[in-house]
Amino acid sequence: MELSDANLQTLTEYLKKTLDPDPAIRRPAEKFLESVEGSQNYPLLLLTLLKKSQENVIKVCASVTFKNYIKRNWRIVEDEPNKICESDRIAIKANIVPLMLSSPEQIQKQLSDAISIIGREDFPQKWPDLLTEMVNRFQSGDFHVINGVLRTAHSLFKRYRHEFKSNELWAEIKLVLDAFALPLTNLFKATIELCSTHANDASALKVLFSSLILIAKLFYSLNFQDLPEFFEDNMETWMTNFHTLLTLDNKLLQTDDEEEAGLLELLKSQICDNAALYAQKYDEEFQPYLPRFVTAIWNLLVTTGQEVKYDLLVSNAIQFLASVCERPHYKHLFEDQNTLTSICEKVIVPNMEFRAADEEAFEDNSEEYIRRDLEGSDIDTRRRAACDLVRGLCKFFEGPVTGIFSGYVNSMLQEYAKNPSVNWKHKDAAIYLVTSLASKAQTQKHGITQANELVNLTEFFVNHIQPDLKSASVNEFPVLKADGIKYIMIFRNQVPKEQLLTSVPLLINHLQAESIVVHTYAAHALERLFTMRGTNNTTLITAAEMAPFVEVLLTNLFKALTLPGSSENEYIMKAIMRSFSLLQESIIPYIPSVITQLTQKLLAVSKNPSKPHFNHYMFESICLSIRITCKANPDAVGSFEEALFLVFTEILQNDVQEFIPYVFQVMSLLLEMHKDEIPSSYMALFPHLLQPILWERTGNIPPLVRLLQAYLERGANTIASAAADKIPGLLGVFQKLIASKANDHQGFYLLNSIIEHMPPGSVDQYRKQIFILLFQRLQNSKTTKFIKSFLVFINLYCIKYGALALQEIFDSIQPKMFGMVLEKIIIPEIQKVSGQVEKKICAVGITKILTECPPMMDTEYTKLWTPLLQALIGLFELPEDDTIPDEEHFIDIEDTPGYQTAFSQLAFAGKKERDPVGQMVNNPRIHLAQSLHKLSTACPGRVPSMLSTSLNAEALQYLQGYLQAASVTLL
Repeated sequence: MELSDANLQTLTEYLKKTLDPDPAIRRPAEKFLESVEGSQNYPLLLLTLLKKSQENVIKVCASVTFKNYIKRNWRIVEDEPNKICESDRIAIKANIVPLMLSSPEQIQKQLSDAISIIGREDFPQKWPDLLTEMVNRFQSGDFHVINGVLRTAHSLFKRYRHEFKSNELWAEIKLVLDAFALPLTNLFKATIELCSTHANDASALKVLFSSLILIAKLFYSLNFQDLPEFFEDNMETWMTNFHTLLTLDNKLLQTDDEEEAGLLELLKSQICDNAALYAQKYDEEFQPYLPRFVTAIWNLLVTTGQEVKYDLLVSNAIQFLASVCERPHYKHLFEDQNTLTSICEKVIVPNMEFRAADEEAFEDNSEEYIRRDLEGSDIDTRRRAACDLVRGLCKFFEGPVTGIFSGYVNSMLQEYAKNPSVNWKHKDAAIYLVTSLASKAQTQKHGITQANELVNLTEFFVNHIQPDLKSASVNEFPVLKADGIKYIMIFRNQVPKEQLLTSVPLLINHLQAESIVVHTYAAHALERLFTMRGTNNTTLITAAEMAPFVEVLLTNLFKALTLPGSSENEYIMKAIMRSFSLLQESIIPYIPSVITQLTQKLLAVSKNPSKPHFNHYMFESICLSIRITCKANPDAVGSFEEALFLVFTEILQNDVQEFIPYVFQVMSLLLEMHKDEIPSSYMALFPHLLQPILWERTGNIPPLVRLLQAYLERGANTIASAAADKIPGLLGVFQKLIASKANDHQGFYLLNSIIEHMPPGSVDQYRKQIFILLFQRLQNSKTTKFIKSFLVFINLYCIKYGALALQEIFDSIQPKMFGMVLEKIIIPEIQKVSGQVEKKICAVGITKILTECPPMMDTEYTKLWTPLLQALIGLFELPEDDTIPDEEHFIDIEDTPGYQTAFSQLAFAGKKERDPVGQMVNNPRIHLAQSLHKLSTACPGRVPSMLSTSLNAEALQYLQGYLQAASVTLL
């Protein structure tokens, strides 16, 4: 695409259309932009539009489009084409910083994000002048420009907060510090001076305080990994000014908004974070400053109101106290009983109250409330911080703190008892206090793992929690109901099993509650109880104990999905999945109605998939229904296909990308259930599975390979007779996969199934070409993963077609090739093969080469016979060689994350591992001994003499053991 006015005009029109609410106009425009984004100059056209366009809407749209384009394409992925040409990359890096700095704030933010995405890949090696360019702008004195630089630096450096330590990271941080630390410190001092000069100018103060917030954030990022020498030398400057800012109060910076935090609050909360970082990590160096920070932050807490806008500030301030009070050498600051009482009374109790804002979130924004309360994303809530402070104080002062709070809890419960309908918030705070007091250590998986001995959890449960859950109405006092359910969930390991069993029907009952939070918590609590382990690795609650509740449990769970606000509630769907898994065959009578409801739900959400977890658990539940039913009655597979195939066809036709990998997994599961030939409905789909477009998406590859393997296992003969013209397509898929380092193992899975199942005649003409492709890949890029897969393949080939056929095909490609493969690949690398089945295939294959391949006994290959036997004994007896050459940074197949882009492995669609030599060979060591015995019978005297001359003593000893175990001798 040329940088012409005509192209700018076209681009403007299409960008406008992407904002159109009508999908008939919007979608084609999006498709058009997608189709041209690979062209040269496309990103430069967007940047030119940003500069030149007169319409603000187009500028913003172009900036967002540009940022997303960079996000999708900047990273260069190995084995994949470079999506942005080099000249465009250079031009972007040359123009983007000045353009970002001269743009209005809304656009500046988008371009700043784009710079940080580019920086993540290219900085510092491929973009060495970025820092200098940014630091030079500090001199401009224009705070619009300075804030642009600071914002970009923040998005670039904030990854230092969560990166693992490495030499590259240290080198990069050192480079940044050398160039950035001094100018940042000077800017900090200058900005603070300007704040006093402009103390009465509200608009100037807003800009200056925005800078101070960014400077404070940069301080946190640059100090996170370790205490840099520069900041240690300049601690006086930074800490004195931070302390001054903490105690500052300027009326011009106060806001009327009760919800949104103002600049002053944001700055102070970042300073609390910075102080907590130093108190935790660099306490020795920070010691002289600590007492004044404790005083300042304490005063801040006692004087700050309950409004929502102060939440972040208060929670960070409390977190600072929490991090200080659990360090042994600050213990003396908190020892005094009056101090403890004062902290409990003035900081902890007030911040545990359930405020009007919390009540509003509970009722109107339940999803956010659940996320914060259940999933622990409530890091910045007052309650969470107060809870952490209680835990911190209990580390050294468990007795006194528990004593102080017991009084509070009792008086709160008495207040509640006087007038429940008015005073229910007192009970809520009491439950929260007990929870934070009792829980010492907690994990998502097991709930509380360590509890405070001084709190009697079961007694509190029986007296104060159960009565709320037993009350006649599930809709009365929803907040207390949610508290009670959460209590069961958190303390499920401390409360005795019989109490948990009495809770199950109560929880099932609360699935009917109108409150989204209550029925979600009930579903989540049931799901957690069902995953608790009892003795002997069984579940704590058994299917037999659940028998009386099966019907009401399933009815209420599915009914809950029809309640307003919960049609795609992931907690309910996860509880459905877990119930199926626990109850197993008890659910069979209900399957017809269950599968109807699940397919209706699937059809509805496939129109617009928006909840990945919900969708995942829904497909897991479908798989469980299939597995459980077909285990008891294999013929039922047909009725599942009838129920599901209509929806599946619609999903495939509409190209619902999120669901396609799941559909392939469920289809594999169904197809693997068939015992005989492939049904015609599957064969009709077969050609479509080979379309290249499907294989472009990485998320489709694992499930598609598995589905094709299922086709080959169940219907190789049908494919050979009715779809022979599709075999080149099948091999084309193999060829595409084998070329990629990331997916070559999937290519071998497919190839191994073709070799194992297809009638030999149908692949004869392609065999030599397959080997040539593999050798080309070996020459071009040989990785450990590829060699492991290659070894398994050639041995499987040897088992299937015979050792002589293997030798002949190698030597037909190039004379003496067979010897080279033995000497350069099999003998030195066989130790790297991992996995029981893989090792067994290799052992049986090598045994065949040793004992069923005449050229091994009487040609120049004979010299390799003993080394090959020695390598085989090594495969049996030596530990696996898992070393990987230094230059290989690829991800090994076992380490690939299950959740790649759009591919989520379904646990309950799991595939049983196949052992292709299972029937033939049980024990490969005995098989070797018997095969050697047979060989020595055919040519007496040869085998013992070859062994005695060149097999090492240890290997010989092992071999003697195999021969004895097999009760055979060598002639």
